[in-house]
Amino acid sequence: MHPRPLTKTLVGLTALTSILTGCSAIGGNSADLQIYSARHYDLEGAFGQFTEETGITVEFISGDDAELLERLKAEGDDTPADVFMTVDAGNLWNGARQGELAAIDSPALDEAVPEDLRDAEGRWYGLALRARTVTYNPDAVDPAEFDATDTYAGLADPKWKDRLCMRDATSAYTQSLVASLIDLHGRDRALEIVKGWVANDVDILSNDILLLEAIDAGTCDVGINNHYYLARTLEENPDLNVDLFWASQEGAGTHVNISGAGVVEGSDNAEDAQKLIEWLATDGQNAFVDANHEFPVNPAVEPEPVIAAFGEFTRMPLNAEAYGTLNADAVDLLAEAGYK
Repeated sequence: MHPRPLTKTLVGLTALTSILTGCSAIGGNSADLQIYSARHYDLEGAFGQFTEETGITVEFISGDDAELLERLKAEGDDTPADVFMTVDAGNLWNGARQGELAAIDSPALDEAVPEDLRDAEGRWYGLALRARTVTYNPDAVDPAEFDATDTYAGLADPKWKDRLCMRDATSAYTQSLVASLIDLHGRDRALEIVKGWVANDVDILSNDILLLEAIDAGTCDVGINNHYYLARTLEENPDLNVDLFWASQEGAGTHVNISGAGVVEGSDNAEDAQKLIEWLATDGQNAFVDANHEFPVNPAVEPEPVIAAFGEFTRMPLNAEAYGTLNADAVDLLAEAGYK
């Protein structure tokens, strides 16, 4: 069975949720599964392959993490959603905490997804791994300059003054990184680190692509990026003068985050919803992660060649509860430090 051509439209939601989402159908006009997805990276290919292999058709509605979670809460038992897919471990933890995700029993997922990348009660599972690490201009930086024990904290050293570019405080990437620093070091030390970045006159940019372009141009020497933005940019521009350094390899490891999914509580098709998530973590791992250059969560699945060339690294254990509960603290800390 081959999926029909994908079409996208904008549909208005109720006044209660008051958002706009893109609605896409794969495999037919009346889909077997309804996915609420805050992940916007090349879903059509993976879902289309799932439909070809299983005959289960999929429709997904895309939107912001918080908006989609509010929609689930507003719809309650009447929601048509079967799967909630989102980015950031804190969002997955929050969806489970609010009772929107059902606990499932899946030996296949328990085997495929490392313990810290899934909920202990089976309410959500990580499916794609992204690392937020240091990038640099090799003409301006000797990697021996980096603190290999605590690379993020090391960027607060005055030797990096006027050499740093980072993402803005409103970015979920920045907030989750700082939440992980609070969890790792405690609030006082995390505040000291962020104040050090600010004291080094960090140049704040609005997205990771601009950050990489600034490093390439020599506007700054060092940044912190999600690894897949570098992979994407290198595909488009192999001459990009930016290298990657795996942070804190002699210490806690490189900060990581996930996108993942769970079966919606009260789904009318929970069995197929579980089947989709299991497929995405096993046979469909490469289809789900490769196009966006993310790392598979499944250790038995090889990463695609561009990111494999970055080399192996030790990752920081992921604490989804900390990402969720400490997000507000991270926002407050960034403000207190004067980080914009």
